[in-house]
Formats: sequence, structure tokens, C-alpha cells
Amino acid sequence: MSSKYFATVYDIVKPIATFLHPIRVEGLENVPKEGPVLLCPNHSSNWDPILLICALGREANLQIMGKNQLFKIPILRTFLRKMGVFPVDRDHSDIGAVKRSIQALKDGFMLMVFPEGTRVRKKNRGARPKGGVAMMAIRAGAKLMPIYIGTKKRLFAKVPIIFGKPFTPAYTGRKGTVEEYQANADEVIRRAYELGGETWT
Repeated sequence: MSSKYFATVYDIVKPIATFLHPIRVEGLENVPKEGPVLLCPNHSSNWDPILLICALGREANLQIMGKNQLFKIPILRTFLRKMGVFPVDRDHSDIGAVKRSIQALKDGFMLMVFPEGTRVRKKNRGARPKGGVAMMAIRAGAKLMPIYIGTKKRLFAKVPIIFGKPFTPAYTGRKGTVEEYQANADEVIRRAYELGGETWT
């Protein structure tokens, strides 16, 4: 999202965030300048979306799917909406959020989604990512982009953010099955961890 509000907040937040957690960005040239793409990073910390936005830059044409619990706080809800974040109910089939995501992609936005659905520690890895991520990409004709965000975040230590090459999901062009969606979701999160030299399972 490239509104004046977003740009102002970005200019305030980035120096603070990257002072506490400096970032080392690789592969930014892989981010498409146009066309729909789902940004699919691994997720281990509340800092992940903030640092990823810092890496993308203030002009990023971005929308973000966020857990609906964040929107229960009125002040935070207003802030998030102005920042291009919209809620999703992670515990139930949220048709409204899915439709909004697909429309955002069709409108040419980048959409940030964490396929794992929640923060994942190393000892808890191996759980299947959400197949709905691939379903949205396939229905919108969008690409999936694996992104690795360093899982060891210590104050003032550099956090690697590595953008992989986006790929077209298998079965694009037709309605897929649940198993096919899941296979694509598995693939993008596997590629994300491999970018950082880690394994998903």
C-alpha cells in the first residue's frame, strides 16, 4: 500500500525497527514490479511482518492479511486498516477474507500471507501450511513467492531476509483439489526455509 499514511508510518517505524533488528536483504530484484504475487514468508516472530515491509520499501503496492484478534482493539483496528491490513479468522473458513485476497491479487497488489498461519518455533516445524494460500494464488492467476526471514532474532544482530524467485503454482488454469492446493502450499514453505539453509520438517 503506497498511501501517504503508509509512507509516513513507514518513515517513522523503519529507523526504529532496523536499529533494533538490522536487516540484510537479498534477492529483492526477484520481487515483480507488476502483476499479482503472494509473498509467502516463514514465520517465527512478531517482528516478521514489520521487517519484511521495511525490506520491501515505502512504495510497495502491498496488502496484508492479519489475524482477526488484532482488530478487536479499536485504536489498533483503525491503524491496521489504514496500513492496508485486513482481518482473517484463522480458526474458521473465512470466505470474506479469501474473496478480498483474491480481488486484491486480481487488482495487481502484492499480498503478504504467512502460510504457516502462526509463529512457528524450530521444535514445532513440520506442521502443514495452509492450503488456502495456494488456492487463492491459483484462482487469482498469481504467483507464489517464497521468502526466508531469519529465525534467530537478537537485538542489534542482522536478520537475513531473502526473496526467492516467484513461481506459478501447479494446476493454475483450472479448479484444483484440496490435495493439489496443499501440495503447492507445502512447496512454497519448503522453498522459503531452503533459502535460509534450513529445513521445513
